[in-house]
Amino acid sequence: MTVPPAAGVRRSALAEPLVDPSTRWVAALTLASIGLWAGFFGPIQVLLAQQAEAISATDKKEILSVVLGLGALTSVVCNPLFGAFSDRTTLVRGRRLPWIAGGALGGALSLLVLASADGVVVMAIGWCGVQATLNAMLAAVTATIPDQVPVGSRGRVGGILAIAQTLGVVGGTGIASASGSIALGYAVTALVLVLSAVPYCLGSQDVPLAADERPGPFAWGPFVRSFWVSPSAYPDFAWAWLTRFLVNLGNALGLLYLLYYLQDVVGVSKDDAPGRVFVLTAIYAATLVLTTVVFGIWSDRTGRRKVFVIWSGVVAALAALLLAVGQTWATAVVAAAVMGCGFGIYTSVDFALITQVLPGAVDRAKDLGVINIANALPQVVASFVATLVLQAVEAAGGSVETGGDGFSTGYCLLYLTAFAVALLGSVFVTRIRSVP
Repeated sequence: MTVPPAAGVRRSALAEPLVDPSTRWVAALTLASIGLWAGFFGPIQVLLAQQAEAISATDKKEILSVVLGLGALTSVVCNPLFGAFSDRTTLVRGRRLPWIAGGALGGALSLLVLASADGVVVMAIGWCGVQATLNAMLAAVTATIPDQVPVGSRGRVGGILAIAQTLGVVGGTGIASASGSIALGYAVTALVLVLSAVPYCLGSQDVPLAADERPGPFAWGPFVRSFWVSPSAYPDFAWAWLTRFLVNLGNALGLLYLLYYLQDVVGVSKDDAPGRVFVLTAIYAATLVLTTVVFGIWSDRTGRRKVFVIWSGVVAALAALLLAVGQTWATAVVAAAVMGCGFGIYTSVDFALITQVLPGAVDRAKDLGVINIANALPQVVASFVATLVLQAVEAAGGSVETGGDGFSTGYCLLYLTAFAVALLGSVFVTRIRSVP
């Protein structure tokens, strides 16, 4: 049983938290997370694909891949970079709050740039701006968990934030699908992003660094070198990174061309496809919500993490296999439900596992930013792998866009790749030694 600090005793920003945060704090962080993920996935699920098609129907896949790839590269750099800046922030309101507030405002402005984009260049600039600012916000939001939540409660809180992520995905996709206009979809998403961050910004409970906890003078050399976390010194951190990279690569391969999969393989009309994406996202969300908190609490009570992550990867891989071989609307519905179960378990328990292999408290946001590269980098890799697979099949004379009248060899191979990658990711979890 943990004992809270005595009244009037200031808790160190670098100490492990001993007392669960208030329900109000968790609710405010959850709301901010919903807006954050709506800002990411409204564009990813629907708006960017529609925008690419509006710019050039014949080159839509290539345009979407380039824009998503550039945005993901931006994310790879910005998440750990802004996380490191967050660790060094010495404002009296705390280390994380400025980046959450600034990220939300910057993300909204970048979404408005996307709303006005009528060419590939402005579209890419806008999306890179969204990725840069929202990753600053994400780095800070992620670091608040080890800052404020004791180890024994991180599965539960991680499960709640996994639900928030799912609600953000559903909300962002719903806004994009219901708006009837690409520009309006971006504008409403920007408004939701800002409003959802307000309650947390007004009551963040962020603990500032004390005078003796502040970092030394800034120097570029040590700062840049700090981003390298040695696999030999911290092997469990390295295995956790690789596991997350592979599981997220499988997920990215599954979601990247979902709108085009429904149109060009299942045979859904262009007008109906955004609504169908929303239906699949809602089904995914429902099954995720049903599993995530349950397994997060279960993991907290047993103290075990790895077994849950292993089986979640297997279940998620099965969803990709269904998309590969089924290629019907009914199969897509089942796959969405299965994927929701898999990622419901994964997102809550994996986050708790990650926080237990961090090298130290001083650089939490930076180290979590390095881990979050394993979320962003798969988007870069997936965009190029997906384009390569589909173009290679097409060049070899195989079928890709069948319009619902035949079996697509290209999309079958793409989703089989997603299946294999996700399965491999779950296997590597067994190499982590310090977490049961």
